Amino acid sequence: MGTVIQYEQRGNDDHHPRWERTRRAVLFERYGDLQAQGLSHRQAAKLLNVPRSTLQAWQAYHESLDASPAVVAFFHSPAGLAFLHRLVLAAHLVCVEVGACGIRLVCLLLTLTGLDRFVAASYGAQQQVNRQVEEAIVTYRHEEHARLAKDMPTKAITLAKDETFTGGLCLIAIEPKSNFIVLEQAAPGRDHDTWHALMEQALAGLNCQVIQATSDEAPGLLAYVEHHLGAHHSPDLFHVPHELVKAVSGPMATKQRAAAKAASEAQEKVEHMQEHLQGRATPLTSAVQGAPHEQPQAWSSSYRQHRGRARRSSASALSVSRLPRASV
Repeated sequence: MGTVIQYEQRGNDDHHPRWERTRRAVLFERYGDLQAQGLSHRQAAKLLNVPRSTLQAWQAYHESLDASPAVVAFFHSPAGLAFLHRLVLAAHLVCVEVGACGIRLVCLLLTLTGLDRFVAASYGAQQQVNRQVEEAIVTYRHEEHARLAKDMPTKAITLAKDETFTGGLCLIAIEPKSNFIVLEQAAPGRDHDTWHALMEQALAGLNCQVIQATSDEAPGLLAYVEHHLGAHHSPDLFHVPHELVKAVSGPMATKQRAAAKAASEAQEKVEHMQEHLQGRATPLTSAVQGAPHEQPQAWSSSYRQHRGRARRSSASALSVSRLPRASV
């Protein structure tokens, strides 16, 4: 398996400090013990085979650090330095490789905790550390793959396959039950021949048989499963619901939009009718409220006169109808 993140190192890998940091921590710790025994700088430097100016520079550097002397002494001791290295590697493994937080957050972590006084917290320095972590992960994978494949019992497996495009095309195959990455390799293409060549290499040495494959039904993957594996193919969990949703979401969305439009039009009609009724009720109310108190009596008198004329007309019509008819 090749690492997905591939780049050229910009630092100078041929540069090696004269005093390796762990060796320096051991010498400085012994230098402190010799001073505690009463030896002079010159005598301690001679016993340690270290230039006296170098020891004095180390001591001046420790005293210049903006931290507690006990903290400085711990992180410059062999035990503290080993703890610091393990802490930085764990931060890269958890934050960058597992959590995908990025190298810059590791730099921020070192700065906020004050560890930037004891380890370089710049992006370039931590990028070199991360490159070493990724190389160690790949090496460990190859070693463990070869060791565990020897004692692997016969097993029928399912493979989930896909392509990613982080830093270029990368073909990936995972055994979903164990979450074991069988293949993670940069490739020039994703046709069925490329899949076959890489998968044959990845499955070499594994005592297993692929009986089923799951993918997004890309043409190259379907052809590989059918012609090279001869196994059953199952669609992934996305595409079957996706096809079902495509079949029903369109009509449902149309009905929803029509219902929303009808509700909006009905609301507008209701508001229009309310405004119209309020407009008609206002003049009538004003007329009733502004009429004089004598007006109801005038209306009552006019009504009695009209009713009397109607009764007399009805009586005249009745008397005429009772007259005898002339014979022909």
